[in-house]
Amino acid sequence: MSADFRIEHVDRLDCVIEDFHWRLASENAAQVAERWAAEVALKPKMFDGRVLMAHRAVIEERGQERVFASSFFETSYSSFRFNQLRGFSDPDAINCFAMAALRSSDGAFLLGEMGPHTANAGQIYSPAGTPDLEDVVGTKVDLEGSVLRELEEETGLGPEDVRVAPGSILIFRGQQIACMRVLDLSTDAIAAEARMTNWLAAQDQPELTRMHIIRDGADTKLARMPVFMAAFMRYMLRKPA
Repeated sequence: MSADFRIEHVDRLDCVIEDFHWRLASENAAQVAERWAAEVALKPKMFDGRVLMAHRAVIEERGQERVFASSFFETSYSSFRFNQLRGFSDPDAINCFAMAALRSSDGAFLLGEMGPHTANAGQIYSPAGTPDLEDVVGTKVDLEGSVLRELEEETGLGPEDVRVAPGSILIFRGQQIACMRVLDLSTDAIAAEARMTNWLAAQDQPELTRMHIIRDGADTKLARMPVFMAAFMRYMLRKPA
């Protein structure tokens, strides 16, 4: 495992939303708009909705539990993308999100390939999405619920199709935190892939273009994954980098 990464296991997530002034977005508003216009010209299907980023994230010991406590704020997707294209280098904002680590009954993981109309076209990773206002319940940000929502939206699998493993596995890399929830399937990888492939084929414009089965941490497809995703696959499949 690279020294660039830190992996932590926690019992639960405690995420809230609050007001926060993000200076990078306000001080670079003209550049954000210009960059976004250039992206939309290439990919007209992209939408500048409201998303959530974190400005505080810590792991706390609360009695017998390890709790990931974080504070989120609302911003535009165009500002998020501006920061993303800068390598999430702004120290005031954390790209914190949840992912559905789909594990088949025979121990493989199933990941999706992003469609050509998306911002991350061609990349391979677990079903996920940048948290948004649909994930807010009162003052809480329900990242655990976000996992199941994104899973159904991207693959057609519902909560009844998976068993949620306890806790979360967090991958820290710079100003990014991936909150991985392992979701166990009752079927083997081939059957699960076939079901999701059939569902994707029936959609008008699915976010994913196809599914990939990963059984080995040395699989060449890891080169097409974000580096944190490849690190997670190696970690879970216990293969050296």
